Order: sequence, then C-alpha cells, then structure tokens
Amino acid sequence: MPDISTAYNLLDNYIKNENLKKHCYSVEAAMRFYAVQLGQNEDKWASAGLLHDLDWEMYPDTHPNTAVPVLREAGFDEDIIEAVLGHAYPGRTDVPRISLLSKYLYACDEITGFIMAYSLMKSGGLNDVEPGSIRKKMKDKAFAKNVNRDDIVNSAADIGIDLDLHIRNVINAMKNDARINPVN
Repeated sequence: MPDISTAYNLLDNYIKNENLKKHCYSVEAAMRFYAVQLGQNEDKWASAGLLHDLDWEMYPDTHPNTAVPVLREAGFDEDIIEAVLGHAYPGRTDVPRISLLSKYLYACDEITGFIMAYSLMKSGGLNDVEPGSIRKKMKDKAFAKNVNRDDIVNSAADIGIDLDLHIRNVINAMKNDARINPVN
C-alpha cells in the first residue's frame, strides 16, 4: 500500500475546492481517531477518509466509481477501494458495507459534513459545538437538508456506538486538526 503522502498528492491533484478538501480532512481525522481506538492501521484508515470523495468534484455523476481506477493505479489496497465504493451504497454502487473499514467510513462521512455546517453558525466554530446541539439541530429538517439523518443514526448503530458518543468522538477529532479547526 502507498504511504499517506500518495493519498495527499491524489487529493491535491483531484480536488481544488477548499470546502471539499476540508470535508475530506474531517473524515480523515475521524477515521484516524477510530483506527487508533480499534488498533487498525492508522494510515490506511486515514487514506480511506481522505480519498472517499476523490472524484466528486470532477465526476459527480459517476462518483465514486470513477475513483476506482485511479486508486488501483496508485496501488491502494482493495479494502480501501471497497470502502470508497461502499460509502455510496446503495444507489451509486452495488458494493455493500461489510468490512469494519467501510462501515466506519460511512459512519464518519455524513456526520462530519453536518458538524461542519453547524460549526459555521457558531462564533467559536468547532470549539462551540457539542453533541447535544448537533442532536437538536438534526431535528431541524430545513438545516443541511441534503444530509440524511437516518443514515447518521443507522451508521452509528451499524458500528455499535451510541450516537452521542460517536458525535462527540467526531467533533473532538475535527477540533484537534488545525486544517479543519485553525483556532484549536
């Protein structure tokens, strides 16, 4: 498997939108947190987080399928590719989330976007975000209306973590990353 610098280089080559990069960094941070907690390969899990939306900006209609040949050519393991494909199941791929890596990637993807959107409303950004406020805001269907609340709830259950704890873990992972939270 390539080292983490290959993932960063691919991210920089394929994604120019800074908000999308920030989202990928957020998922990377959450995946690193969980890799450490679970005794998994931290760089592998971080790479999956970084690269899960690699083709979104350039090829939104064929995402994430368009990323597969790029990831294979770069030498990424099939379990990373399976996780990238699985995060868009069902609907965009026929690859279900079976592996631990794919389940955690899915669980970290939507919630990071929701947390980031909520943090933009707070004067202190991420530093003012708490799990309870996220749970309350999830009830507001007009806020971040493209984020499926059921996916957030079900993905936390799928990894066997209480939703409030999962939200807290992801918030803390994001808070501790200067690329996401420059005021930490």
